[in-house]
This record gives sequence, structure tokens and C-alpha cells, in this order.
Amino acid sequence: MGAFQLRHQPPATGRKPAPRGASRPVAREPLRARLPKLAPQTLKRLGWVLMLVGLLWSGHELTPRLLPFIDQPIARIGINGELNYTSAQTVEQRIGPFVESSFFSLDLAGMRAALESMPWIASADVRRIWPDQVQIQLHEYLPIARWGEEGLLNNQGEAFVPRELSTYHYLPQLHGPERAKQRIMQHYQVLSQMLRPLGFSIRRLELRERGSWFVSLGSGEAGQSLELLLGRDHIVEKMHRLVAIYDKALKSQIANIERIDLRYANGLAVAWREPVSDTAASGRTVN
Repeated sequence: MGAFQLRHQPPATGRKPAPRGASRPVAREPLRARLPKLAPQTLKRLGWVLMLVGLLWSGHELTPRLLPFIDQPIARIGINGELNYTSAQTVEQRIGPFVESSFFSLDLAGMRAALESMPWIASADVRRIWPDQVQIQLHEYLPIARWGEEGLLNNQGEAFVPRELSTYHYLPQLHGPERAKQRIMQHYQVLSQMLRPLGFSIRRLELRERGSWFVSLGSGEAGQSLELLLGRDHIVEKMHRLVAIYDKALKSQIANIERIDLRYANGLAVAWREPVSDTAASGRTVN
């Protein structure tokens, strides 16, 4: 029995079969066509970002090299402001340790704090002016009155202590609780304005423990002191009462009057320095 083999014969189609694994060639697009397209505004922003990065990098690299040339020692100090109680020499001594540094390393906050700690300096403004200058603007306290036995009050009702209080003995003296400092200062300003047209100035204004007000006045004409007792309430109204009757009933006898008591509801009482005529009896009440 003879051996035989079967072979598979593909059907005859008339076309040559394509080789296995072959692919049809496809035309590739240019790289520029395949990249995402960016809007002009986006490109502009990207350019600014790259430029900023470049500037920062350049500054970081160049700063250490340029700093020795632009950071100069302080060569000039300008001190401005109306100084009546503080000398420029004293200011220069106070800021001496600060100006030994260079322009950029100058401690402006520390210099300002050192200046404002001086007895008469209310505020200080310090700024640099390139390349080697410092400008200082100073504002002094304006003393209005003595406060207690050791201090002074400025025009804002703030207390401070000068080195030589005896120099300011001519200022009026204000007394009272520490918590009432602003209130006492306000009363002083109001009463001073009301008494000035009468020729009086306040030498002493005191708010006593029980809340009553005491005023000691000085007169340019008589050269003697005059005391006012104002009580606790309605201080301004009582002063208006005094002003209203001063010219009519008190001015001609003011040299003999030691004290005026305004604690009454509708009048005042006068205490005399020495006996006077029957028409001006001691201690009478004026209505």
C-alpha cells in the first residue's frame, strides 16, 4: 500500500496574496503641525515669565558682585524739624551707633525707636536717600503745663518727664488722678479761654479726691492770686456766671478778693483779703 500526502491548495483568485506582517505606508505630518497651537496672548505671557526668570537669575548672580559698589557708608545726615528743646548735637550722638553701618544695612526701625525715646521727641521719621544720605524729620512735644510734681503735659494731654523740670516753673501746674489726665487737660484749655478776656491766667488747676475742682488764678494787673472753688458739676456754666457778673460787681474790688466760691446753684460767695466797706461786706453772696 503506497504512502500519500495531502496538501492544502489555496483557491485560485487571480491575485497574489499579500505577504504576512506587511503594513501600508502612511505619510507623516511635519512636527510643527503635530504640536499644540498656542494663542498669541498665551505666548506673550510665556515670554514675560521667561524674561522675569532671566532677570531674577541675573540679579541673583550679579548682586554679590555689585553690592560692594552700591552699598556705600553713610556720609551725610540731614536733621529737620523745629527743635526748641533738643539740640542737633544730642540727636547726632543718639544715632551715632546706627550710622556706622552701610546704606542698605542701616536699621531704620531701631534708629526711629532710639530717637523717640528721647525726652522731648514726640515722633521721628527716618528714611534713606541713595546713595549715602539719611534724612531725619523730628517733632517735639509742646509743653502746655506741669503735671504733678515731676512731669509735663503736652498739647495732646500726654505726660512726659524732662531732665530739668525747674526750667518750666512758669507753666501752670495741673493736679489730679492719673486716669483723669485727659479730662483735666481739656478743662484747663476751656477755662483758660474763658478767663483770658478777664485778664486772668491759670496758675494751678486741681481735681481733688472727691471730684471737686479748684483753680488758682494770676492777674497781670493786681499781681496777686485769686482762688476759685467750682465744686463737682457744671463747671463751664459756673464760669459763664462769673464772666457775666465780673465787670459789674467784682472787677473794681478784685485786688481785695481772696476767693470766689461758685458752688452755689444761683450765685457766688466772695471771701475778702481784708475788711472792706459796708457795701462790700465780707463773705456776701452775689446773685
